[in-house]
Amino acid sequence: MECISVFDMLKIGVGPSSSHTLGPWRAARRWIAELKKNGQFQSVTSIKVDLYGSLSLTGKGHATDIAVILGLCGYDPQTIDTSAINSIISKITDKKEISFNHELSISFDPKTQIIFNREFKDFHPNAITFQATLKDNQKISSSFYSIGGGFVIKEERKRKEKKLSAFKGFPLPIQKATDLLEYCQIRQKKVSEIVLENERSLLSDKEIDERIAQIWRVMLDSMYDGCHTEGILPGGLNVRRRAYDTHKKLIGGASYNNPTEWIEAIRDTEVKFRQILKWVSCFALSVNEVNASLGRVVTAPTNGSAGVIPAVMMYYMVIENHDANFEDVKQFMLVAGEIGSLFKKGATISAAMGGCQAEIGVSSAMAAGALTELMGGTPEQVLMASEIAMEHHLGLTCDPIAGLVQVPCIERNAMGAVKAINACEMALDTDASNAKVPLDKVIETMWETAQDMNTKYKETSEGGLAVKVSLSDC
Repeated sequence: MECISVFDMLKIGVGPSSSHTLGPWRAARRWIAELKKNGQFQSVTSIKVDLYGSLSLTGKGHATDIAVILGLCGYDPQTIDTSAINSIISKITDKKEISFNHELSISFDPKTQIIFNREFKDFHPNAITFQATLKDNQKISSSFYSIGGGFVIKEERKRKEKKLSAFKGFPLPIQKATDLLEYCQIRQKKVSEIVLENERSLLSDKEIDERIAQIWRVMLDSMYDGCHTEGILPGGLNVRRRAYDTHKKLIGGASYNNPTEWIEAIRDTEVKFRQILKWVSCFALSVNEVNASLGRVVTAPTNGSAGVIPAVMMYYMVIENHDANFEDVKQFMLVAGEIGSLFKKGATISAAMGGCQAEIGVSSAMAAGALTELMGGTPEQVLMASEIAMEHHLGLTCDPIAGLVQVPCIERNAMGAVKAINACEMALDTDASNAKVPLDKVIETMWETAQDMNTKYKETSEGGLAVKVSLSDC
C-alpha cells in the first residue's frame, strides 16, 4: 500500500508548473546525485538534455528549459532567490557555459543542448533524458519522468522500492476514502487526527508544526506579493496582473506593513456579500500570477493549481472565522493533503495524464474537504464535499494558450476556490450518510475520464483554447 505524506502533496517550489518546472528541476538534481553515487560526476565533460512529449510541447511556456538549467547548476527550488533567475539564465546563455552543480565549469549552449522532442515515451507523457559524455568519451544517460505535483520517478521505480524497504508504512494505512472513513468511525476521530497519527510515524510534532508553518508562510507570502505587484506577466501573452487592481479596490485605505498585519487589515474591512467572491478570487489569482512569473509557491497539489487551497484557507481566516489561528491552518493542511493523496493513489494529479481535472479539480476537492472539517463537518461530510467539488470538474481539459500557465489556468484557480466553498456548504447541509456518489467512485470516474480523454487536451497545447488563440492574437 502506497504511503504518501501530506508533505509529499504540499511542496515548496518555483513556478510556473510542478510537472514541467519543478519536476525537471528536481530530476536534474537527482541525476547529479546519481552521477556522484556512481563516481562519474568529476569525469563529465559535456551534457545534453532531451525533453519528450508534454515536456517538449509546452516546455517553453512552462519554463522547462530554465528549470533544467537551474537544476543542473545545483540550485534548490525551495531556497533560490527567484529575483536572480533571469540574470543566472542570461549569464549561462551569453557565456555558453554552465557551472555544473556549482562545481564543474562545462561548455553548455541551451539552444543546442536542450532538445525538444515531440514524440512521447510509453511510460509517461512527461519524460526527460540526461546524457553525459565522460573524459574517456563514454556516453551515459539516465531518464526520469515528472508525474505531476513535483513527483519524479524512474521507470523501474527503484526509489519507491528502496523507500518501502526502509519505511514499513503508516500505522493507519489508507488507500481509499473508505479506509479513511473506517478509521474515523472506529476511533471516533476527525480526518485530521487520523492523518496526524500517520505523519507522527515520520516526523515529531515539532517538525510537523514547523513544516506546516513554512508551507503556510509561503502560501501567505505568495498571496501578499501577488496582491501588491502590478504589471504584465512574462511570456508574450501580455496578460495583465489583475489581483493588484482587485485588491486595491477591496482593501481601500487600510494601513499595514507585512502579511500578518495584512490579514488583520482585511478582517477589519467590512466585507459585503458580493465582495466575498471578489476576495476569494483575488487570493487565488494573486498566487497564480506569482506562479506564472517564476515566483515561489506551494504545489497544492500542483503549481498550476497552487491558488485554490491558500485562497480557501484565507477565506476561512478573514471572512468566516476571524479567530482562526495556526491550529486551524494545521488542521486544514492535514485534511487537504490526505484528500490529495487519495486522488494520486487512485487516479492522477498530472494534467499531462488527466487534463486540468487532475489539477484544479483535485485542488478544489482538497480545499472543499479541508474547509468542511474546519466548519464542523463530520468525516462523512468532508468526503462528500471533496466528491462534490471533483464531480463538477470531471472532464476539465488542459489547454494552455502558448503553453503558458496563464490562460485559462489563472482564472481556473479562482473558479476552483469558489466551487470548493460551495461544495463545503452543500455538504454541511446534507445527510452525508446517504451520499449517492462516494468519493472513491468519483476518483475512479476521474481516472477513467482521463484515460478516455484525447491526448490533445492533456497539456500539449494542441487542442481547445490553445489552438483557437495564439500569441499573434494577443
